[in-house]
Amino acid sequence: MQRPFKFHFLLIILSFFIYSCQDDVKQTVPENEQVKTIKLETKPKVFGFDLSNFEVVFDTVRRGETFGTIMDSHGVSPAKVYQITEGIPDSIMNFRRINSGKPYVLFKSKDSTQRVQHFVYQKSLIDYAVISLDSLKGQAKSKPVTIKQKSTSGVISSSLSAAIDEAGLDYLLTNRFADIYQWSVDFFRLQKGDQFKLIYKEKYIDDTIYAGLESIDAAVLKHRGREFYAFEFEVDSTTGRTDYFDENAKTLRKFFLKAPLKFNRISSRYTRRRFHPVQKRWKAHKGTDYAAGTGTPIWSTADGVVTKSSYTRGNGKYVKIRHTNKYSTQYLHMSRRAVKVGQYVKQGEIIGYVGQTGLATGPHVCYRFWVNGRQVDPYKQELPDAEPMKEELKPVYFDFIEPLKVKIDQVDYKSIL
Repeated sequence: MQRPFKFHFLLIILSFFIYSCQDDVKQTVPENEQVKTIKLETKPKVFGFDLSNFEVVFDTVRRGETFGTIMDSHGVSPAKVYQITEGIPDSIMNFRRINSGKPYVLFKSKDSTQRVQHFVYQKSLIDYAVISLDSLKGQAKSKPVTIKQKSTSGVISSSLSAAIDEAGLDYLLTNRFADIYQWSVDFFRLQKGDQFKLIYKEKYIDDTIYAGLESIDAAVLKHRGREFYAFEFEVDSTTGRTDYFDENAKTLRKFFLKAPLKFNRISSRYTRRRFHPVQKRWKAHKGTDYAAGTGTPIWSTADGVVTKSSYTRGNGKYVKIRHTNKYSTQYLHMSRRAVKVGQYVKQGEIIGYVGQTGLATGPHVCYRFWVNGRQVDPYKQELPDAEPMKEELKPVYFDFIEPLKVKIDQVDYKSIL
């Protein structure tokens, strides 16, 4: 028996119907000539298949189902399933990774055998695989996508993610926005009343169904009264690699990230005098504590070589990294370490996971920073920039951002309540 449709799935499927129309077009002709009626008809299609030629079953993958069990329930033999799974490469469809909740469509013959002729599996809103059982062939396809550029603004009342949500925007904008400014702005010190403006692109299927964030083309973050511009620009035409720069072509990247993990509160800052919650005495705290859930990924704030990956009673499981002869960082109280001594790590690479090993009262990472062998507060250091833009690219860059800057400057900031 066919299972009931799911509402969100129906919305996706309906976007691919071209409804039939039977409008009669009558021509005015002389009385002595025959009047002709022209009938216009367009047949409904889904994934390129004419629905009138098939018995069609729309369904979703249930928990525990596989391609084999789905085929078996519709009368396809194990031998045929074997031929399909062995003959069609993973690049078209990975039959071992059919996920529960994903929609699929079966196109069956209209005769009494109800034989499955085609199977369509929706990998995402955009991408899908078509498996033709008779020819034992598969095709990876994508639905037509429209890219729309939009602009918006917001004001921070509690957090960046809340401001994005209040503006009715995709939560993915929060992560992308934070990625842009993670080197230049301390997101743990965003103030109530900080404002932002964005020019961004979204993807739409059939020009109406939202299919995700494409890019942020330009942004301005007004933090503590200062405006931080960011423009995305292609720096390598061979690889298509892009990066963000300000209005003066200065990179927004720094040699160090501002923090070793995303969007968690700072529970304790670097200080010369703090009452230790475990030892119950006053002592210096030469680190910055980021409270986060156990298992939260911790990443290296800069490229470097792991010099220690060990355990002590006080530090718990910890990692130390040498970045240059001048700079080193350390990450304490991990639940699990993910790197070994001597390993080279890149900026943003996961080196461990948040825990509360050692002298810790709750899950967090204590981030420590050394300059020339002396522990310092990283938030009070003038840290070096990453690799600058090549001089020969700057004239192209300024021409490229000129209309974008005009456009984002014309966007009004959202009023502070």
